[in-house]
Formats: sequence, C-alpha cells, structure tokens
Amino acid sequence: MSNDQFVHLHVHTQYSLLDGAIRLGDLLKKTKAFGMSAVAMTDHGNLFGAVEFYDKAMKEGIKPIIGCEVYVAPGSRLDKEARSAGEAGRHLVLLAMNYEGYQNLCRLVSDSFMKGFYYKPRVDLTTLRQWNAGLIASSACLHGVIPYVLTHQGYAEALKEAEVYRQIFDQDRFYLEVQQNGIKEQDRVNAELLRMSQETGLPLLAANDCHYLNQEDAKAHELLLCIQTGKTIDQADRFQFATNQIYFKSPEVMIKEFADFPGAVENTVRIAERIDLKLPLGKF
Repeated sequence: MSNDQFVHLHVHTQYSLLDGAIRLGDLLKKTKAFGMSAVAMTDHGNLFGAVEFYDKAMKEGIKPIIGCEVYVAPGSRLDKEARSAGEAGRHLVLLAMNYEGYQNLCRLVSDSFMKGFYYKPRVDLTTLRQWNAGLIASSACLHGVIPYVLTHQGYAEALKEAEVYRQIFDQDRFYLEVQQNGIKEQDRVNAELLRMSQETGLPLLAANDCHYLNQEDAKAHELLLCIQTGKTIDQADRFQFATNQIYFKSPEVMIKEFADFPGAVENTVRIAERIDLKLPLGKF
C-alpha cells in the first residue's frame, strides 16, 4: 500500500505532439516533489513515449502507469464520413493494468492508425470489445464519450452510452471522470456525472487532464497550440483552451477541489494500486 492521497491518471506529455507541454524528466521530478509514488502518461492517440516513460519512472522509483487517451469513432472506425475532427472521434482514457492490458493497448493503438485513421487514429466499440482485457477506462474530458453525449444529446442518451461502456469494461473497470478546470460547461457536466454515479453505481474519478506542468506555463502552451493550428497569438479566431487550470496540480489542491465528489480522489489511489505492469525490456 502506498501513502498517496491522490494520483494523476490523465496526463499529456511531450508525446501529445504540439498539444502536451510536459517533458518526462520534469514530470517525474514534480511527481517526486509532491511525494507521489505513481503517475500516468495518457497521450492523445499514441504510445510513442511509453517505453521511455516506463524506463525513466522505474529508475526514479515511481510506478509508471501507461495509458492513452484514444479517439473512439461514433460508428465504425472504418467509416470515413465525418465532416470534422470533432465529429470523427470522442475521447476515452485507457490505462494498462498489467502486461496483457499493455499488449491490448498496443493492439488498439496500432489498429487505430492502420485501419481507423481519419483526422485522428480511431478505435471503435468493436475493437474495444475485442481488446479490453487488462484495461481500465475513464470517460475523459468534455470531448469524452459520456460528456459529449451529455452536452449534445442529453442525460437519457448519456445514460445509455454509459451502460455500453459498463458492459465492455465490467462493473469495476469503467469510471466517470470529473474535472475542476474553471470551465462553466465542465461544472454542468460534473453535476450530471455525479447524478449518474449515484443512480448507476459507476465510480467517479478525479482528474485534471494536465497539458502543462505549472500554471504559469499556460501562455507557452497557447503558443504551442498556435504552432499546431497554423495561427498567430494575435488572431482572435485561433483555437485556445478556455482555462489556465490544466496543469499538474498538487494532491492538496486536488483533494480540496473534489471534496463534493464522493470517492473521486480515493479512486485514483485505488486504481494506481491495481496496476501491476512489468515490461520485459530488452526482449522482442
């Protein structure tokens, strides 16, 4: 058992290309400084940094939790009909519990590039049903599988969607992710997710969808997004996040912010304790 009070399970590193601004070395230093014994890496659609992250974390005595924020196609991943990146896929965070889970995550991500790529590398319900063993899932951010349905189709449809994921990941491997990021829409979604958790028994999970390490890095992150989207910082119509809160917050801050969400913080520690991944490095 660890002494952790909170574990970050939704973190974008330098490998979320032109989107994540957290370098691996800095992430592990900060994790240690906060007295945390585990941390996750959940980059957008890829596992490019998985082995480097695992290797560096193990050397620092930190438990590496390898994950990915995958894009789930609204229908089949083979269907290339969507008119925009937003329509092409919803977000879902997947964490490898063990080596079988890691292998399944590799299968899902490889297939998402080889067969599902359209705007983004995409999985679908078919591949999730096929390769979910050893994986824990959470409903991610406002673009996530449940929050997106909540905001676009309403509570009843979101409830049906949650049932689909509960069946794929069993009762105890699917979590409703809540975030405190200062976005008004997020507050509305949090209230609905809390209600859904109370009505369905699906557990809550506190996360911060970290894209940069410190709050003061928000400005530099805006510049990174400008490079990604081919805009300048002076353009009013540029893509930008509606918050400066998606940094690597301390356990104390996270515990305080999620005081009204029963079990959300404690579940991060429970998940970290369930993870037992050993990568056989040096072998093909």
